[in-house]
Formats: sequence, structure tokens, C-alpha cells
Amino acid sequence: MPRPRKWRHVCSLPQTSRFGPLGVGAGEMEPILMSVDEYEAFRLIDYEGMTQQECSTQMGVARSTVQGIYDSARKKLAHSLVEGKPLLIEGGEYQLNDHGGPYGHGCGRGCRRRERMEEMREGEQV
Repeated sequence: MPRPRKWRHVCSLPQTSRFGPLGVGAGEMEPILMSVDEYEAFRLIDYEGMTQQECSTQMGVARSTVQGIYDSARKKLAHSLVEGKPLLIEGGEYQLNDHGGPYGHGCGRGCRRRERMEEMREGEQV
């Protein structure tokens, strides 16, 4: 019997899921596929400045799992940039957070949805 799937917790889907070169013939190239959970690990570690341990808590998986996901994401991003291929972010083993989160409020310190909700609340109070 296979081991049950452990879903990776993701705060929100990326605002843009397609990136690539702008030159002639760019649309004809085979795209590199990055999963949503790879994107989330990359975002949390490199953009939000979390450690791998903080990222693993945020995503609900082991630190060694985050390390593998992050390494895969970095390699795919490097191939896209160096080879000039389009990068598509889709699929993967993820589940959108319900905003209970490991930090007790929202998905964590890098939660864009939580930040937008706070901005909306501040706008209502003015």
C-alpha cells in the first residue's frame, strides 16, 4: 500500500504564471514547468527571506523535503534564464492554506492574501 500523499501548504497561487523571452519564436519553445509548490518554496526562501526550517513549517512538510523542492525550483529557473525558455507555473502537490496557518494568523509572515485583507480593513476604518 503506498504512503498517503502529504500536501504542501501554499498561501496563494502566483499572480503571474507564465514568464519567458520576448523575442521572435519565443512562443515556439518547449516551456519549463515549475510546480506551484516549487514556486512557493522559492518565494518563501528567496523573496520572503525565510530559512528552510521556517519554510518547512509554513508549507507543512519536512525541512529535507523543502530542500529538495527548492533545489528543483532553482534549477528550473536557471534553465529558463540561461536557455531562454518560457517558464510555466502550474500543478504540483499543494493545497491552498485556509488561513489558520502555523503562525496563528493567516498563512504566515509572507502571506499576500493576509496583507491585502489588512489593507482593506484599514481602508474601511478611514
